[in-house]
Amino acid sequence: MSESKIAQTELHAYLDGELDALRRAELESYLSSHEDEAQRLAEYRRNDETLRACFAPVLDEPVPNRFVDFQRSRGTRLWRYAAVFGWLLIGGIAGWHLHGLKRSDPAADAPAWAKRAVVAHVVYSPEVRHPVEVGADQEAHLSAWLSKRLGMQLKIPHLEALGYALVGGRLLPGDQGPVAQFMYQDPQGQRLTLYVRVNREQYKETAFRFAQDGSVRVFYWVDRGLGYALSGEVGKDDLLRIATAVYQHLNP
Repeated sequence: MSESKIAQTELHAYLDGELDALRRAELESYLSSHEDEAQRLAEYRRNDETLRACFAPVLDEPVPNRFVDFQRSRGTRLWRYAAVFGWLLIGGIAGWHLHGLKRSDPAADAPAWAKRAVVAHVVYSPEVRHPVEVGADQEAHLSAWLSKRLGMQLKIPHLEALGYALVGGRLLPGDQGPVAQFMYQDPQGQRLTLYVRVNREQYKETAFRFAQDGSVRVFYWVDRGLGYALSGEVGKDDLLRIATAVYQHLNP
């Protein structure tokens, strides 16, 4: 079985016991010679077991009184199970992407907003049709729109000299208000994202700090009241070089 023929849906179907015997045997043969993939699936399984242990009891809990009237007015209780399933799914996705960051960050103290930047990168960087809300062809509008929403003047770094062209950007919800995400791409399709948020905790400037979640690396820092997090699946040295260029562009 070649790696190119394996879809993520099949890996999850394997974990859930949904593959037929032949395909399961083929995938197990593949995993026996691909240790990294086997370890990743083992992590998925442990994560699923942890989530199940933590949240399965919720299904047996009585519906809170404040929801009873709503249930009756809707004439169904299916929403309850959908809501529980949705929270389990969100918890599984977010938990998987965040637990690696906590484990592999040498300082073990990456702020919540830097972790959110990594999750946003993981969510949007694979998008083919809708990677951004506003494209690079409307850069002036993008800058003005996001500056207005964040309440601070934003500059969009240009990274063409490093091989990365601006794809565009989007508005995202943050823990303390709106944040901006700018996306860049090189000729091979490798993408970087720059996450920008207003730093309301403290306006003290910070040096570059590094964290990693699996193959996603991030350098984050605070400058002039804004927090920046540059994320990508590139080498640490390359990402630091690009982060330095971003900082220099913002501070000419």
